[in-house]
Amino acid sequence: MRLSRYFLPVLKETPGEAQIVSHQLMLRAGLIRQTAAGIYAWLPLGLRVLKKIEGIVRAEQDRAGAVEVLMPTIQSAELWRQSGRYDAYGPEMLRITDRHDREMLFSPTAEELFTTIFAGGVKSYRDLPRILYQIQWKFRDEIRPRFGVMRGREFFMKDAYSFDADMAGARHSYNRMFIAYLRTFAAMGMHAIPMRADTGPIGGDLSHEFHIVAATGESGVFYHENWDRARSTEVDADDAVALQAYVDGLNADYAATDEKRDPAAEAAAGSALKEARGIEVGQIFYFGTKYSAAMSLSVQGPDGQPIVPHMGSYGIGVSRLVGAIIEASHDKDGIIWPEAVAPYRVALINLRADDAVCTTAADDLYAKLQAAGVEVLYDDRNERGGAKFATADLIGIPWQLVIGPKGVAVGTVEVKRRGQGAREELSVEAALARVAG
Repeated sequence: MRLSRYFLPVLKETPGEAQIVSHQLMLRAGLIRQTAAGIYAWLPLGLRVLKKIEGIVRAEQDRAGAVEVLMPTIQSAELWRQSGRYDAYGPEMLRITDRHDREMLFSPTAEELFTTIFAGGVKSYRDLPRILYQIQWKFRDEIRPRFGVMRGREFFMKDAYSFDADMAGARHSYNRMFIAYLRTFAAMGMHAIPMRADTGPIGGDLSHEFHIVAATGESGVFYHENWDRARSTEVDADDAVALQAYVDGLNADYAATDEKRDPAAEAAAGSALKEARGIEVGQIFYFGTKYSAAMSLSVQGPDGQPIVPHMGSYGIGVSRLVGAIIEASHDKDGIIWPEAVAPYRVALINLRADDAVCTTAADDLYAKLQAAGVEVLYDDRNERGGAKFATADLIGIPWQLVIGPKGVAVGTVEVKRRGQGAREELSVEAALARVAG
């Protein structure tokens, strides 16, 4: 993509309403624009990052055996009355009345809807287990939306729901998703730590939050230093006993938020205990038959008698992750995207767009990058070099290739790795090989 044809409204100054780094940089780098309190339009660069994250989430859900569906954002209030949550959920739920005076709501979560849809399609224990998921917009009417996409009212979310014949099966599904979450965040270049959590209005008695450690994180977190090291997720997820032992082994190393601290466990960790700030990016729940019983979901068991499936739910804040990754990966000049989620892999900079020789060389390299399948944003604007470097650093593209008169004269390209600062002069072929690897 040529930047001269792109829509990238970057800002030189930090907007006054932006209080945290991710909100500031998302506005300055032209990723989003606010349209109402807590509601944002996703501009081209931001949308590409959102789609990259969505793709990783989808790939790991599919790998875990979950099946994708798509539910409506507007739900009937009757479903929520059946579960008992319509009045209990509180003012964060956006309630709507249509022209026929039917009470509706904008989905903040979808346990009731998934349970009802599933109930209409299963009859026997042989139809279990199943995990269904969607990646869909949600709405929660936060009283004080702030921090950009980190605490907005409208947000893009992956929510999954498991259905099992009994508690043992449900714990197996829970553990499958536990591992899937570790794989998901690792695939984004992020290190997430699972921590025991309260279940809140979702319900149930087992839950884990997944936190990315970031200096500007919203929550205090305490964890064993072993969590600073990468954990293998290579385990047979179909073997329930082996998987349970594996997850138990991971959780043996202490990790907790401020709200769930365990003084005895912290004392046992001793000097290995670390304190940091964390950003919650996902949460998983097991809640037994809370929703299946309320929504009249039952199937025929092995003995011919009806059984009520056990359920769990599993959420990842896809749009929230964009902000969380920036909080964890930035410097004074702008964003530093991990390659897996970067909007483009390469920023190609023509230092002299008014120089025919430079422009020919840059156009030729642009064509070669495209032919090699490299996602490239080509800064072909007639701007000074300093402005182009500032834009490239601000938007955080992992690799920068710079074409200038001196390099063209000797057949070289300047290669810079964003976030590392080191620059080197390479031949065109070597530069292509470096960024295409």
